[in-house]
Amino acid sequence: MKVILKADIKGVGKKDEVINASDGYARNFLFPKNLAVEANAENMSKLKAKQDSNAYKKSQEKEQAQELANKLSKILLKVQVRVGENGKVFGGVSSKEIAENLKNTYNYIVDKKKVELKEPIKEIGTRVVKIKLYEGVIADLKVDVIGVSK
Repeated sequence: MKVILKADIKGVGKKDEVINASDGYARNFLFPKNLAVEANAENMSKLKAKQDSNAYKKSQEKEQAQELANKLSKILLKVQVRVGENGKVFGGVSSKEIAENLKNTYNYIVDKKKVELKEPIKEIGTRVVKIKLYEGVIADLKVDVIGVSK
């Protein structure tokens, strides 16, 4: 019997997947626990509509991410850090600081986890930082670290 899974089931399949299940397994386990529905014409058309909707939504999200990537690649983000007498940077510029400065200065909201920094920037100067905005969409942001002595 063909069924459409409503949830991920380990060893059976993923949500919204059409599988072949034995009649007994479907009627005695999947249907009573509301884990699957029968793959009839009505349910198949609902599944198709849901998949089309998800595909459209993903394409819109990717398009928005691409627009943001284009905007980010055109800006130079200036970050001020404290430096000592000999020009040595105290601490460093982390991905969190980059995300906060983007939000405060340009009102672009970027998750700090998407800013790809292996370690904080500890030197004064301009660096190119990669920001992973979406699957296959990566922005190159120029970050200018400016030293301020106090």
